[in-house]
Amino acid sequence: MSQRISIINVGLDTTSYADTCDRIVTLVQQATSCYIIAANVHVVMTAYWDRSYRQVLENAEIVTPDGMPLVWGLRSLGVKSQQRVYGPDLMLAWCDRAAQEHLPIYLFGATVETLNKLEQKLKLLFPDLAIAGKHAPPYFEFDDPNFEVQLAEDIELISKSGAKVVFVALGCPKQEFWMSYAHNQLSAVMIGVGAAFDFHSGQVSQAPRWMMAIGLEWLYRFSQEPMRLWQRYLINNPCFVILFGIQHLRRIFQSPKARGDAKRRL
Repeated sequence: MSQRISIINVGLDTTSYADTCDRIVTLVQQATSCYIIAANVHVVMTAYWDRSYRQVLENAEIVTPDGMPLVWGLRSLGVKSQQRVYGPDLMLAWCDRAAQEHLPIYLFGATVETLNKLEQKLKLLFPDLAIAGKHAPPYFEFDDPNFEVQLAEDIELISKSGAKVVFVALGCPKQEFWMSYAHNQLSAVMIGVGAAFDFHSGQVSQAPRWMMAIGLEWLYRFSQEPMRLWQRYLINNPCFVILFGIQHLRRIFQSPKARGDAKRRL
């Protein structure tokens, strides 16, 4: 049974690919409007600095441990068997399940070129997958006066497609905010998948699996786009280590056993 455990100030679900897909099937059957977030260190630290973004995460139906540091964090907090539930792999896992269950998906985000290549790739991997539609929205900001009009148009477009699950690839934190705005307006399960469209379309190369396994995916991505990602990795990562270290130490010294040992020493 999945439970939600906090790392710093973000609740993460102790889930797996199979469990998440099972829950999505149930949510689709219940016609639930909701969204799922794949959280990595960048997501957690963005929530630490931004209260409104933290609220978006609190309202998510599922928050998966997308990054290995979060997986290790959950294991250190007692969830010994926790595995990574990585956004791009979750996307493929759901496409496989959707093909079996005959549940149509929608691709929202990225560019027209990326979406066309992604659609071809998914149809090759999952011949029975129903792709109800795809849309690359123009650049927008949430404080733009035209945003609500554009949002309404996008929701109508997706609704008319009949899609049951919508993959949203707008990047963090934009995709999470977009899903929160669409929540309760769009009768579908939305899943934020970040760079998954770029990876699966072949537009951007993924880190080797061995680097992912030891938590060095960030280094690979940083080497590919240092000017764009330097702040994310060179500031957020050390801050995360410090903040989670403090949380972990507090947990150790506030545990019943630690308090009992302290009393005995007195």
